Amino acid sequence: MDAIGLNGAEWLAVLRIGLGLWWLESWRHKDRKAWFERGTGIAWAADIAEKHRWNAVRSGFDVVVRPRPRTMAYVVVYAELALGLGLVAGFLTPVALIGGLLLNLLYLTLMIHDWAEQGQNAMMALISVVALFAMSWQTWSFDHAIGLF
Repeated sequence: MDAIGLNGAEWLAVLRIGLGLWWLESWRHKDRKAWFERGTGIAWAADIAEKHRWNAVRSGFDVVVRPRPRTMAYVVVYAELALGLGLVAGFLTPVALIGGLLLNLLYLTLMIHDWAEQGQNAMMALISVVALFAMSWQTWSFDHAIGLF
């Protein structure tokens, strides 16, 4: 593979790290006090879910998220932090890539009507797939340094 400046594996590491930084920015800009104390993030998602055109989304939200809004707020916020740290450091990278892909697909499905969010979630999901199948942890990662995967 020909590449400019870096080799192919290094460019894939740049892509993985960039995705990790994107997750860290998602975590950083959240008003955690509002999410944890006032439940604003889950309340916003509940409003979207109850108007969703797909019954599976409405009923799934009612079964999984609605009964435990505080717990789910912590899960969402700290999942984004964990994904970001894992991808930037390259630690448990395949797990982080699959987890991020699933979270993006959940966001994409929930916010199917919000075109502003669709591009971000679609691109993050695409990067996750490329970084996973190209094994982007082969360079500049703790996984590589300690021989994981």
